[in-house]
Amino acid sequence: MPNRVRPVREAVDWEHKSKVPGKMHACGHDAHVAMVLGAAKILKSREHLLKGTVVLIFQPAEEKGNGAKHMIEAGVLEDVEAIFGAHVWHQFPTGVVGSRPGAMLAGCGFFRAVISGKEEGRCVDPVLAASSVVISLQGIVSREANPLDSKVVSVTSFQGSDKVDHAPDAVVLSGTFRAFSNIHELLQRIKQVITEQAKVFRCGATVDFFENESTVYPPTVNNVQMHEHVKKVATDLLGPANFQVPELVMGSEDFSFYSELVPASFYFIGVRNEALGAVHPGHSPHFMIDEDALPIGATLHAAVVESGRGVSSRELEPQRHPDPKYQLVRCLIRI
Repeated sequence: MPNRVRPVREAVDWEHKSKVPGKMHACGHDAHVAMVLGAAKILKSREHLLKGTVVLIFQPAEEKGNGAKHMIEAGVLEDVEAIFGAHVWHQFPTGVVGSRPGAMLAGCGFFRAVISGKEEGRCVDPVLAASSVVISLQGIVSREANPLDSKVVSVTSFQGSDKVDHAPDAVVLSGTFRAFSNIHELLQRIKQVITEQAKVFRCGATVDFFENESTVYPPTVNNVQMHEHVKKVATDLLGPANFQVPELVMGSEDFSFYSELVPASFYFIGVRNEALGAVHPGHSPHFMIDEDALPIGATLHAAVVESGRGVSSRELEPQRHPDPKYQLVRCLIRI
């Protein structure tokens, strides 16, 4: 499970509020760690029932840090037959989990283009060239992409000069792109549009996609068999009404690097509770979770792993905790 502090000043007044100004657990990765620790405790207590080895991944740097990529390079997937991961999800109420087969989260990348031009005695205007590039990039999605296969190309920064009496020597454009398929083809098309459109205005262009830093994330794709396994375990554990199919999400996850190499399933764990004010999305300064979701996540993780080794089903009686909200912690449903 990834763990990362966001550069956000926390606006939630509660006992777990950040003690470091400008830094906040604003995406739920601390909750992910707690869930996996809970799953570890459950699995250790039931180690005699496991039919193989369970590897628990506590991964740093999920967002832009390529933590999964580095973990893979360190050998974390050696001899691993399947992998499961989760993210807290503010759109689902506590007690609801969800996933979908196939693509679930988009792949993404970032780009930085420098458009430059200068000719002695002639006006070569990189601002005009860059403006044309911005417009032309919009045509990739609106005119070239399959409308049933969502893609995004967005220029999010346009930087020229603070001088007002002449055109700058260069303009820097930055942005992001997202896709559920053919992410590298989209990258090549963005590069082509920028460089060729700049030439129309007698400018040159260079484009950096930060590929040396592995910041192009593939889509997160769930293996159909692994998804069906998670769906059955979650349905047995929480009831059919509490397993939902989320909409496709244009956000990205570096869990996708794992899912490229081994059969995988990624799922959302609901943390929404309007009575507590737990309604805000990740990265919001108001983000918080309903902590009643923690035992649900821990139990689901453990049940998915234990039942994934062919352990037969309904022999286990739920072991109750004195506090009703923790009754699920030891209630493993085996299939």
